[in-house]
Amino acid sequence: MSFRAKIAFGIIAAFVLSGILTGVWFAYVFFQTGFSARAEPSALEVAVARQARYLAIPYVQRNRPNPIPLSPELLVDARRHFADHCATCHANNGSGKTTIGENVYPKVPDLRLADTQSMSDGELFFVIHNGIRFSAMPAWGKGSPDEDKESWKLVHFIRHLPQVTPEELRDMEHFNPKTAHSAESHRH
Repeated sequence: MSFRAKIAFGIIAAFVLSGILTGVWFAYVFFQTGFSARAEPSALEVAVARQARYLAIPYVQRNRPNPIPLSPELLVDARRHFADHCATCHANNGSGKTTIGENVYPKVPDLRLADTQSMSDGELFFVIHNGIRFSAMPAWGKGSPDEDKESWKLVHFIRHLPQVTPEELRDMEHFNPKTAHSAESHRH
């Protein structure tokens, strides 16, 4: 068998194996849990989704540093923008504990935790600017990435979320009072 034939055979085998694994996963989900948004993703599904997201972000974008200098004024602007545009799903404190955040699939992540905080600035920017397919995360960026200053400002605020203060949360309530409390307080 020639070298090209071996490569072609390997590629075909990989596609067949991938199809079989996808079919097994589909059958498991269909017969065990269905496609309900109420289900929790399995650890394998989470790992595959995170890896797919990582690989989907171009290397140049992934390693891009934040070009916007951090300042107290920038954090105020970004905090208010987050409250007005992002907190409906992510909550003012970034927990994701909102009516929408807890009822989409996959659930909205807690932006304060390591899974988000360990992402590079470029990765966070890419997700905000371009969104994530097959999730509830829309693409918010306007224009080209080089023109999108608002998304870069939000990256700074996301980095700040683990240290957000009660005073900052009170300020955010003026811009989005519905997300001041967790989804638990909105249920009857």
